[in-house]
Parts: sequence; C-alpha cells; structure tokens
Amino acid sequence: MSDQAFELTPEMLLRAYAYGLFPMAEARDDPELFWVDPDMRGIIPLDRFHVPRRLARRVRQGIYEIAVDRAVEEVIHACAEERDETWINRQIIDLYLALHRLGHVHSVECRRDGVLVGGLYGVALGGAFFGESMFTRATDASKIALVHLVDRLRRGGFRLLDTQFVTAHLETFGAIEVPRARYHALLREALAVEATFYPDDGGGSDDGGDDDGGGDGAGGGGTDEGAPGSPVASLPRQSSTQTS
Repeated sequence: MSDQAFELTPEMLLRAYAYGLFPMAEARDDPELFWVDPDMRGIIPLDRFHVPRRLARRVRQGIYEIAVDRAVEEVIHACAEERDETWINRQIIDLYLALHRLGHVHSVECRRDGVLVGGLYGVALGGAFFGESMFTRATDASKIALVHLVDRLRRGGFRLLDTQFVTAHLETFGAIEVPRARYHALLREALAVEATFYPDDGGGSDDGGDDDGGGDGAGGGGTDEGAPGSPVASLPRQSSTQTS
C-alpha cells in the first residue's frame, strides 16, 4: 500500500487497475485514498462459476427485474450506505462515476416493483472486470445480480473476474485466491483481450442514460436471458429490462 500524494484522475485510476492496484479509503469521511495490491488476490474463474442449487431455483422464479447501467450512482451510494463502515468515500464515488461516463464502470441491478433492491458495480478494462462492491435489500438480490454479471461477462468475451478478496459468501460461487504474481499474469492476459459488457445490445449506446447523467459510452443495457454454456443458460428466462 502507498499513500496518495497527488490528485487522482480517472485516467490515472485506469492505469492503476492495469498494474493490479485499486484504491480504498479508511472510512467514508476520510478524504485520503491508499493503493491496495494484496499478496493473495480474489478471483472467480469464469469457466468454473458455480450457482448453488437453491439460488438457481430463485433465479428460475424470476422474482426480480434485471437491468444494467440504469442507476450506477444509486448502486454505488447503496453499496456505501448499507454498511456501518465503508471504504467508499466521496472521492471514490466521483471517480467511479467519471469512469462510468467514460464507459468503464458498469452496474447490474435488481428491482422489485420498480424499486432497486440489490446490485453490484465494477470496472471493465479490456477482458478484465474488477468487481468493486455489492449490496442487497431483499433476499438473494446481490447474488442474483452476480449470476447475471457472470453470464454477461462470459458472453462478452471477458477472461478475468477480480473480486479483490475472497469471502465465505464468494466461495460458494467458486471464488479462489491466487498469489500476486499469478494474478498479474492473468491480468496481463485479460487486458490483451477485446471484450464488451454489451454482448447483445449493439455496443452500449443509450439515449436514456443513467440516473447520474451518464453520457457517451456509459449507457447500454439489455436482457440477461443466458446463452449456451452460460451460468443462466439452463434456467428459464427471467424478466429483465433494457435501459433505453
């Protein structure tokens, strides 16, 4: 870790991700950031993603409406607000919203009766997706968002899903830890790949935009009904909406 000694820009943040670093704050009210490069890094191998049987039944029930990039700012704020202690401060929120406007930050959202009840967000760079945070306000909402994220990443040609750390929750989906050197090798391979977060959505343009006024490259969206070989493919179709 190293202390931040300069003003961090979105472009600098992307370069940091390419080197295997990510920023955190000590607390939501702490204005400073520091870099993290763990000795052991959490990842979910996309070809070994596991959907627990009970969760698969929940996905089949179609209890949530699934969308992407409709409310990135709301998702980030919810990830911070659902915790007593958080590493997401104001600067992080501003930086990731700027990256969203550049087309690099995306969210997967679960709604019930039009109300946001769970979701996640992360950074896309080349063929790597760096999961940042998730939240849930209803049973299994963040887990179902993760299932749809992995489906979208696999269909879009991504090679790496970085979870930063491994928790017991993520282990149920197949998350593992890899040493820093191995992670950096996987990252280099993934960054050399061209992938898209919008495999079925015509490249991600969205006239409607996000709640935060996304801009070019920040929109997109589409259905998450699954493709052959994807985590959702064997499940009956679940309702989902486009952002446009």
